[in-house]
Amino acid sequence: MSYTKNFENLSKNDVAIAGGKGASLGEMTRAGLHVPPGFVVLAAAFDRFLEETDLDAEIEARLKEVNKKDLNSVDKASNEIRAIIAKTKMPKDLAQEILKDFKKLKSKFVAVRSSATSEDSKTASWAGELETYLNVTEKDVIRQVMKCWSSLFTPRAIFYRFEKKLHKTKVSVAVVVQKMVQSEISGISFTVHPVTKDPNQMVIEAGYGLGEAIVGGMVTPDTYIVHKDDFSILDINVSSQVFAIVKTPKGNVNKKLSPSQGGKQKLSGRQIVELAQTCKAIEEHYKHPQDIEWAFEKNRFYITQSRPITTL
Repeated sequence: MSYTKNFENLSKNDVAIAGGKGASLGEMTRAGLHVPPGFVVLAAAFDRFLEETDLDAEIEARLKEVNKKDLNSVDKASNEIRAIIAKTKMPKDLAQEILKDFKKLKSKFVAVRSSATSEDSKTASWAGELETYLNVTEKDVIRQVMKCWSSLFTPRAIFYRFEKKLHKTKVSVAVVVQKMVQSEISGISFTVHPVTKDPNQMVIEAGYGLGEAIVGGMVTPDTYIVHKDDFSILDINVSSQVFAIVKTPKGNVNKKLSPSQGGKQKLSGRQIVELAQTCKAIEEHYKHPQDIEWAFEKNRFYITQSRPITTL
């Protein structure tokens, strides 16, 4: 049995095995969109890891002790579960399969992202509950895949599980391993205006550097509003960005930007229109408003994620 699958072999119907993120990246790859290549460590790998190591019973016991009204008990369970997973070895053949697929990407650096199998349906969004690691090398990829597995048990994710009454449901996690885009500019796009809910308007947010700064709310991005019918730009709001997350030989760092650098408009008019056209095509493909993460490197846009907007 194979525990990994390339994006080309996945579609939106594979949420149960590849999680929301993995299934969406497969779907967009097959639709011919610019998605950086990658593969998914299927949820079955995590399930097998838990069974073979007998961790599933131990985790269940820790979760039973949780009192969701007591933050200390949530934290305690999280720390204990994550520590157990970290010190348990991954079955050898699983690790070998992941490393074999890593080599096929021919990329020194990858992004490793958690993809929960009950994730990002139209009613529930695990986005932000689980972890992502950027610029991961071959040496660290196994460890980071296991950290993504254990991020199913961060305090926030445990709390979310109780809040959504999923604590009695079997929740598994797949992991996306994707060629890293060293984005000069990155951001988010909502194909329906998230505030006014106007279906004819799309909102694009853009900032310098890797997208985690914007997704994590660490910097204020530029905001562009585009009309979806004729792609006219209705509003441009340029913000001053103080720092950008960039890769250096020492890892990802927050690089300080001067007021003149950080205060520039991040995307040109032509780039805004090009990105808006791609995002509209994604919405039309899914037939539902989308929340899209994108990256721009060497004059090319890449789509790194798309999920349904859950708040409409």
